[in-house]
Amino acid sequence: MKKKILTGILAGVLAFGNFGNLGNSEVQAASRAEIAAINVETAADFQYWNDNSPTKQKIIEFVEAATNSNSPNFIPPENRIATFDMDGTFYCETAPWYFQETMFFYRVLEDSSYKAPKKIVKFAEKIKPKVYNKTGITPAENKILFQQLTKAYEGMTPEEYRTYVKKFMETNETGLTNLKRGEAFYLPMVEIISYLSNNGFKVYIDSACGNDTTRALVEGVIPIQSDRIIVSDFVYTSTNMGKDTPDAHFYDRYKEKVVISGEPLIDNGKTRKIFSILNQIGKKPVLAFGNSMGDSGMFEYTLQNNPYNCAVFMVICDDTERELGNPARAAKDKAFAEKRGWNTISMRDEFKTIYGDNVRRE
Repeated sequence: MKKKILTGILAGVLAFGNFGNLGNSEVQAASRAEIAAINVETAADFQYWNDNSPTKQKIIEFVEAATNSNSPNFIPPENRIATFDMDGTFYCETAPWYFQETMFFYRVLEDSSYKAPKKIVKFAEKIKPKVYNKTGITPAENKILFQQLTKAYEGMTPEEYRTYVKKFMETNETGLTNLKRGEAFYLPMVEIISYLSNNGFKVYIDSACGNDTTRALVEGVIPIQSDRIIVSDFVYTSTNMGKDTPDAHFYDRYKEKVVISGEPLIDNGKTRKIFSILNQIGKKPVLAFGNSMGDSGMFEYTLQNNPYNCAVFMVICDDTERELGNPARAAKDKAFAEKRGWNTISMRDEFKTIYGDNVRRE
């Protein structure tokens, strides 16, 4: 893949202040523009999968049958629904963790423009080493982290928050060389999204990441419309709402603005993903892609009494050279998936490249 040389590094550093380390002079991952240019219409257009990939072959056969009106597995266009989780499915979740959680640590511990409450700082200092060293945090710590993820952005407008996300996207991933956070998309999985979109499938993101975070990350890069992004909801308020409930409050456009309340996200995980599909799509998917137990509800619902040919795919992070794979977890996930009748995708064995040339484990 063609190397792209970063220009204006000094200007970028001045623009972002202390916003991340832009020290790498060469970035050899696919740029956001290159990712956005991925266009797969036919089986011959795939570039980033190994030729012998069983997943690529299964998906090609599925699509060719679904779009052939003479096939017993033909699916009418209005029922060609595919859902994708984001983190760990088509975007990196390993460096060292989810994008949203990693940005929280930056916000609380490194952002000189923000003074976090002492309680949040103390908590972030306690758990950050565990997260970055991948020794794991306790369920109780995970619950507190979830509660504080949005507290750190209390009072921001949605527009201000999205701007913050976009700036954080310019920082380098941890543990992987030559890769910025805004470029950390799995190129083979982006090809699958493009292939389905070009063959009459309506593709949705069904993720536990927050809505403004997800939209900022994929905007202009992934061919999925913003109204097809089903994610964890931010809880908003207005600057004049006070103790009013939203349904009882008159919003005066001259005197107030919408801001993040700081209340926890409404988490779109596991079985809630089913309810999100019912409420926001209204039809059962025929294809679902995920990478963890957080996607189990979406998987099982897709396979349950589906009137059409259907399949689910679990991405297994088993690559320890081009990704931060965990062999023990990968083996466990693969065994469970096979037991449940879920297809698995081996990043190590099936992806010709993940992020682009020379992105390796540090």
